[in-house]
Amino acid sequence: MIPAMPATASVSARQASAAALRFGRLAAMGAVAVLILVAGVWASWGTAQHVMLTKGRESGTIEVTRCGEDTCTGPYTPISEGSKARAEVVIEKTVAVRKGETYTVVVKPSSDDVVRSGPAGILYAWVPLGGALLLASVVVAGGLGRTRGAWVIAGAGVALLTAAFVTV
Repeated sequence: MIPAMPATASVSARQASAAALRFGRLAAMGAVAVLILVAGVWASWGTAQHVMLTKGRESGTIEVTRCGEDTCTGPYTPISEGSKARAEVVIEKTVAVRKGETYTVVVKPSSDDVVRSGPAGILYAWVPLGGALLLASVVVAGGLGRTRGAWVIAGAGVALLTAAFVTV
């Protein structure tokens, strides 16, 4: 015959398992939120590094003369010392690029691809992070139960996306 467990041992075992499940949920949701934010930084950094770390890079202007489905092209006029003029460079076609307009740009190393520079270029480069902040705020609020923190994260995402929209 198996001896019966005291009632206090049964209650403490349930409390321990509930605490372990709570910790597991918090750890999993915390990891998901961090993963979302890391993915947002990773997606943004591909363009942001060229716009933010301009020392030693060629900078100038592009006058957009033609636009296709995904890209626009035009002649490049150098501003920085050591930069050379190019008959045609390629810039990604976005809502921020219009035919007939002139934009300040930075040339990506070893290519004829350019990205917008200045405040508009910096903010536009970090737009994926703004979306990641909004998505992570949902995970923080729902999965972690931290509504105040979620509001702060969501506010940062909205501020970044709004600033990008206004400057572009």
